[in-house]
Amino acid sequence: MAGPRVVIIGAGVVGAALADELSARGWTDITVVDQGPLPATGGSTSHAPGLVFQTNSSKTMTELARYTVEKFRSLEVAGQPCFLQVGGLEIATTPERLAELRRRHGWVTSWGVEARLIGPDECVELHPLVDRERVLGGLLVPTDGLAKAVLAVEAQLTAARERGVRTLGRHEVLDIREEDGRVSAVVTDHGEIPADIVVCCAGIWGPKVARMVGMNLPLTPLAHQLAWTGPVPALAGQAEEAVRPILRHQDADLYYRDRFDQLGIGYYGHRTMPVSPDDIAPVDSAEHMPSVLRFTKDDFADAWSETQALLPATKDAKIEEGINGLFSFTTDGLPLLGESPDVKGFWVAEAVWVTHSAGVGRAVAEWLVDGHCTSFDLHECDVNRFEPHQLAPEYVLARGCRNFVEVYDILHPLQPTGAPRPLRTSPFHPRQQELGGYFLEASGWERPQWYAANEALLKGRDIPTPNDWAARYWSPIVGAEAQATRESVALYDMTALKRLEVTGRGAADLLQWMTTANVDKSVGSVTYTLMLGHDGGIRSDITVARLGHDHFQVGAGGNLDLDWLTRHLPEDGSVTVRDITGGTCCIGLWGPKARDVLQPLADQDFSNAGLRYFRARKAHIGPVPVTAMRLSYVGELGWELYTTADMGLKLWDTLWEAARPHDGIAAGRGAFNSLRLEKGYRSFGTDMTYEHDPYEAGVGFAVKMDKGDFIGRAALERRAADVRRRLVCLTIDDPHAVVMGKEPVYDGDRPVGYVTSAAYGYTIGKGIAYAWLPADLATAGRSLAIGYFDQRVPAAVAEEPLFDPNMRRLRG
Repeated sequence: MAGPRVVIIGAGVVGAALADELSARGWTDITVVDQGPLPATGGSTSHAPGLVFQTNSSKTMTELARYTVEKFRSLEVAGQPCFLQVGGLEIATTPERLAELRRRHGWVTSWGVEARLIGPDECVELHPLVDRERVLGGLLVPTDGLAKAVLAVEAQLTAARERGVRTLGRHEVLDIREEDGRVSAVVTDHGEIPADIVVCCAGIWGPKVARMVGMNLPLTPLAHQLAWTGPVPALAGQAEEAVRPILRHQDADLYYRDRFDQLGIGYYGHRTMPVSPDDIAPVDSAEHMPSVLRFTKDDFADAWSETQALLPATKDAKIEEGINGLFSFTTDGLPLLGESPDVKGFWVAEAVWVTHSAGVGRAVAEWLVDGHCTSFDLHECDVNRFEPHQLAPEYVLARGCRNFVEVYDILHPLQPTGAPRPLRTSPFHPRQQELGGYFLEASGWERPQWYAANEALLKGRDIPTPNDWAARYWSPIVGAEAQATRESVALYDMTALKRLEVTGRGAADLLQWMTTANVDKSVGSVTYTLMLGHDGGIRSDITVARLGHDHFQVGAGGNLDLDWLTRHLPEDGSVTVRDITGGTCCIGLWGPKARDVLQPLADQDFSNAGLRYFRARKAHIGPVPVTAMRLSYVGELGWELYTTADMGLKLWDTLWEAARPHDGIAAGRGAFNSLRLEKGYRSFGTDMTYEHDPYEAGVGFAVKMDKGDFIGRAALERRAADVRRRLVCLTIDDPHAVVMGKEPVYDGDRPVGYVTSAAYGYTIGKGIAYAWLPADLATAGRSLAIGYFDQRVPAAVAEEPLFDPNMRRLRG
């Protein structure tokens, strides 16, 4: 046996995939345990309908699905295939859905999966049961299909067993033992199994297992209806299990699949039916299996009526069987992958559907064996991404149920996430409400997009109106606020950005090891830098301010940065990392008149010589003690002003009173995004992720190879010589053709990349879209096109930054 002792809890499609992938990489001291019989253990895998649609707004989720398809196509059991590649067809019965299919076609094209939009006649040709009069068009993905989930479990467990993996059915996990803060054994009703690593793949039981090590897993099991018709006369004589594409009718929350002369019908339109993991029936006392609840016919009535209207041939059939099957839902609709922050060696691979199962198996296997995942960018899926409030039971339940309801909804990128709101409000919130702030949510924070009070700024300005889709959650006031920032001065609420305090005698050494730039500089220095993974990929971009010899403040991107730093703390206790976000607040005071506002209020010199660009100091603004950092994400003179939450409202009022004589305003996130793109500032998680390195992303200036060693340095040296893609700036002349992000970029008819961030530049008078492209196309002046719904929007590669390339305004 090779490798550490691994116990995988759960022998469903995820646990089986992980056992196969881990053992294929040489780890064979693996035991897979499940409370049910193998290979149909009674979890969600055992009743899953098996539809694999690869199209997803998330690049990572599409890539996980694509790998699952590729792997399942290669698997069989006793001559039976584990995947039926019949294709996937999504149809539109409303103009809104037809537009949405065009957007979805853009996603799947961006992510490199073959797909095409088809007319109603071809939809009916592919699926003759569909009523031609109901259909306006469709999206066809030929490589989609039906996964035979239980067969896939059997095939992967068989391969794993041949490499020495042990599989134990009917072994219920009762507890997980720990020694010195790490797992040591899994306790089952048949005895203990020693373990160095435990991976929870327990699906709907995941929260129950995670609690054994004190981990709060934000997962809600919800019942989802699946029914089967009896024989459909129009399908009589069908000898193959499936010959038609799997079908989605998202306008009515429905999907369909063949089963010889019958149809399976899945429905998301019914009331939400959450179930506590503690209330799921034991294997031996469940009526059918633990994950299957009794079918509630009344909840399915609308689904059956709509099915008979869309597929008229079903009027000659009846519903003969049905289930309310339990599946896992999370607060943001994405999986939960990674290691516990508190108990070393306890990992989870949860909230993973069949569609993404083999991809997740490979991803977690790479993560365990290599220390990082090389095949997929997992930052969206990391279980440690959540803020503390996002783990509250009330929040987990409410957002899980909402995600069930919205599974097939048409969702705008800026669409608010709904209750529970509000959750987090900055000290400035009362004043923002008085100014008519239009609020969206960011990490639970209520953050203004624009202010109704600024409507008067529109007079005399020509603010172009974008297309209908881009005009949602938008106001022309956004443009006026952006222009006014460049003309005078504006207050921006920056409280939602995470702030970490790093202190102790080892703080400088830790941050030197964790970051790419030299942060061991004089007190008062502020450094823009990156944190890399061991593979040289970007984990985050941060600012590090040295406020004392052993005291640093880190402007971070989110909870994953806190987790990454915490995992690398020295064991001697010489460094402490603390999240100070909730107890502090921040105003960005930016614009050419910012010094005119700030200096008369301050007890320190804020002249250019007194506090240079990327320097910080303590000061008083009126009666308010602040930490002032001279940096700006909108490309204008100004400062980030930090204070404690109790003094926040006084800081706002003090600055507001001083700014008004200078035509100062409050400005929102809409203006901020436009201004930062004019300046070429990247945003981690949108413009660059784990899969990109600094040289590709255009932030190589933040890497200082002469500073000594740091995480990812060796890998980065290998990657530096082979830059094959680049993040580039595209400009769009048409003022109404504002794209939103994730659209494909074309060179002629060939898709060559995809858009990350986009906005209209109200200073430069052009649309802006940052995009990943092959390096040979990243040449200024190159003409390209962006696929936006049913349009090809002309765009050109531009030199960046588009605004103030000589940095005169920032450094003045």
